[in-house]
Amino acid sequence: MTKWVLVFFTVFVSVYASLAVNAQKVSKDFFQNNLEQASAGNATAQTNLGVMYDTGNGVAENNAEAAKWYLLAAEQGNAGAQLNLAALYYLGDGVTKNITEAAKWFRFSAEQGNARAQSILGTMYEDGDGVPKNVSEAVKWYRLAAEQGEADAQLSFGVMYDSGKGVTENSSKAFKWYRLSAEQGNSLAQMNLGLLYADGKGVPKSYVKAYAWISLSAKQGEEAAKPVKPMLVKLMSKEQLKVADQLASTCLSNNYKNCG
Repeated sequence: MTKWVLVFFTVFVSVYASLAVNAQKVSKDFFQNNLEQASAGNATAQTNLGVMYDTGNGVAENNAEAAKWYLLAAEQGNAGAQLNLAALYYLGDGVTKNITEAAKWFRFSAEQGNARAQSILGTMYEDGDGVPKNVSEAVKWYRLAAEQGEADAQLSFGVMYDSGKGVTENSSKAFKWYRLSAEQGNSLAQMNLGLLYADGKGVPKSYVKAYAWISLSAKQGEEAAKPVKPMLVKLMSKEQLKVADQLASTCLSNNYKNCG
């Protein structure tokens, strides 16, 4: 019997500035209106200005100006500005790189319920990145973010259950969280979900479903999923492969929902 080695991914959650303004190009009037309101102390307008400077939308890109406006809004408690300011400190864009300062602002945002900040903070605690390593804290923040539907946190929370890290090992719960993340299009979760199906951990064994999910992961460019496909092919009949390909096609057309 084939012994599957599950690949556990506690992903480093890439830090991106969340857009507080519409992704469409903003007008000069919009910029000017926000500048006036921001100068008068409006935190939402300050955050909007920060995003515009951060992304070069409606104004020349200037990370230092973005940091300035994010800080003003963050100090007033704006969770989005806190998240974005943390990202700048983490990356060293417009400010001197300072992981500890980044962790501080991620925490402020996370404590207000920002799921993205919670997910990132969980990763920082798991890795000891800018904060003392603390697996229990990592689990806490992953759980909060995962329960809000944050796909990266759902993947990471699934990994914790899969590996028994910070929680009692539970393949059924790992399957649940991988599935939720996979249905949002997370390619790593799709691969890990496929591996659970292949090994029959937390779910009845199904090479058909394993192949379908791993195919979807590989189709998104997940390199680790690609060598698994030929391994599965050796264990499957032509009819099973046909069914698996159809399942993957249907799943993709349904935006990863109702995948059997």
